Amino acid sequence: MKSNMFKTMKSKVSDVCRKVLVPALAGAVYTASNMTVTVFAAGADTSAVTKPLDSLKTLVIAVIGAVGVIILAKNVMEFAQAYQQQDSSTMNSALKGIVAGVMMAGISSVLTFLGF
Repeated sequence: MKSNMFKTMKSKVSDVCRKVLVPALAGAVYTASNMTVTVFAAGADTSAVTKPLDSLKTLVIAVIGAVGVIILAKNVMEFAQAYQQQDSSTMNSALKGIVAGVMMAGISSVLTFLGF
């Protein structure tokens, strides 16, 4: 009985390999071999690609810095009003905003220091 069941299982595994795995493997090999792309690279000058990216990076960093200066100015005024009214929770919130504004305004210096 067990021997017959083992033969049945073996034939089922053999059928799955023959009907599913072999065609799938053949299709994967065929696809991988026919989807190659030849690249014709022209020398080592990459400035045509990197110059627009550098310009975009400079623009994004400038926008972040400008927004940081605006946030810094807003929170300095908010801190002055909170200090005048002796409102400690607003002063705490304004100090957090001042720190965030300084970080955003100084992002270009930090990135230049890090080599970006």
